[in-house]
Amino acid sequence: MASEKLLVTGAAGFIGANLVRHLLEHTDATLVVLDKLSYAGHLESLTELSGNARYRFVRGDIGDRRLIGELLETERPRAVLNLAAETHVDRSIDDPSAFIETNVVGSFGLLEAVRRHWSRLPEPERSAFRLLHVSTDEVYGSIAPGARADERAATTRSSTRGV
Repeated sequence: MASEKLLVTGAAGFIGANLVRHLLEHTDATLVVLDKLSYAGHLESLTELSGNARYRFVRGDIGDRRLIGELLETERPRAVLNLAAETHVDRSIDDPSAFIETNVVGSFGLLEAVRRHWSRLPEPERSAFRLLHVSTDEVYGSIAPGARADERAATTRSSTRGV
């Protein structure tokens, strides 16, 4: 990933902030990071990066197609790494509306903005462009201890909490 630009969404969350630090340490990529700074995303997670010339923070929501479209057009990233999501299953049971808004509607908005951008790219940029959607066991289900995660494998889930 030498000298390329990446758009990382959900970058102020636990996994996103660690990914951003890893990419800055182990690649030459320039990162545009996006987060709406909800209950799980904290700008403090990225404070030490504020002076890094290869890092730029943008506060925003993945469901904001206009913002995503502008970032894709002006920044021209080679890839979008989507880590933005509402998490913590207990919260979804108490009130699923935020989960539907971000994880379904927001992800759809992001996908549509990326699809529109991708369809306008000239070759070879179009062939090289990537979208990586990162999720958790809260989407794919739990696996047996010692097993490897595989999104194509059927999972048997047991719940300690009735729904």
